[in-house]
Amino acid sequence: MIRKATKDDLKRLLEIYDIARAFMRENGNMNQWNADYPGIGDLPVDIENGNLYVAHDENGRIYGCFAMIPGEDPTYGVIDGGRWMSDAPYAALHKVASDGTTRGFFTKCVEFARAYYNHLRVDTHKDNLPMQRAILKNDFSYCGIIYLANGDPRRAYEWVDID
Repeated sequence: MIRKATKDDLKRLLEIYDIARAFMRENGNMNQWNADYPGIGDLPVDIENGNLYVAHDENGRIYGCFAMIPGEDPTYGVIDGGRWMSDAPYAALHKVASDGTTRGFFTKCVEFARAYYNHLRVDTHKDNLPMQRAILKNDFSYCGIIYLANGDPRRAYEWVDID
């Protein structure tokens, strides 16, 4: 089950992002997400804007979270080594993380997002091989390299179901 995050979820969200950072480091992704990001500096804004979601079990235990942000993402304005498949309106999936207790979490996020949007974009660090596999497994296409506001490159992907 997926619902919008609330400020009451913040403590658990911070725990989940800590778990996800540790998983990344254990799997060779040493540079994505520093100790402060995602964190207390940006998550309350995502919650306030209604863009942060949590996945929970039937007992209400939160095991994952992600941001689903509709509209133009400024970091997607320039893409190198390829091109976007469509210029149609889209939602971007960001800050996808789980506590590792539920397999296929990214698929659950994508299924939820596709119920609302027929055009999705997502990006990840070149060293985040588990996420790249999950993205491709969910029928996204690799489109090229985008750059974060700080200049860091990310592998960018897109899924389009537009007639």
